[in-house]
Amino acid sequence: MSKQMSKHDVLERFKDGMSIMYGGFGGIGTPPTLVKWLKESKTKNLTLIGNDAGFPTIGIGPVVCSQQAERLITSHIGSNPIAGELMQAGKLEVEFSPQGTLMERIRAGGVGLGGILIDVGMDTIVAEGKESVVVDGTSYLLEKPVRADLSLIYAKKADPFGNLVYDQSARNTNPLMAMAGRYTIAEVEELVPLGQLDPEEVVTAGAFVDGLVESEGVDWKWMWE
Repeated sequence: MSKQMSKHDVLERFKDGMSIMYGGFGGIGTPPTLVKWLKESKTKNLTLIGNDAGFPTIGIGPVVCSQQAERLITSHIGSNPIAGELMQAGKLEVEFSPQGTLMERIRAGGVGLGGILIDVGMDTIVAEGKESVVVDGTSYLLEKPVRADLSLIYAKKADPFGNLVYDQSARNTNPLMAMAGRYTIAEVEELVPLGQLDPEEVVTAGAFVDGLVESEGVDWKWMWE
């Protein structure tokens, strides 16, 4: 059975107050069509979870700049000055997590772990409000897993079952987020018939993908419309 979704199907998935993970690193690997539709949906009070805040007109940036998010869990926002302005104005709550730690928290959420132990950030503001655990005489911070109501990811190719092949570095955070979303939609550049994907190329199994959307292409100019 094909998992392909229409724009209408996707828009029905967007709800006020939901948590959404988005793949990508500086916009590369972020699903442009799904981000466009998310912005068009005008859903609000979102919790966004991803590597960065994109740029004002690239990646998740347009959704951040339109103030649809009330909370952002990310590793940095430096490439999107508007995100910084919103944070300083108290219009956007930002939870910073070191990049590797954030990805491990997402992985933990995807595989059902109760948390991870790390030594990054001990005795710094990173440790504020967090439990510490001693293992063999060494103290670690307990970082809790992260999941989302919806994951929006991007891939090069997919078959009707949702098995995914990525394009080089555009793979980045997408496989982890596919696992950590309670419902995962993959935007893909090409849909191919069953049997045409080399099993050795498949990174994300279709079991983690609930819906597929064929990409309209990477063109962030729509932000100015």
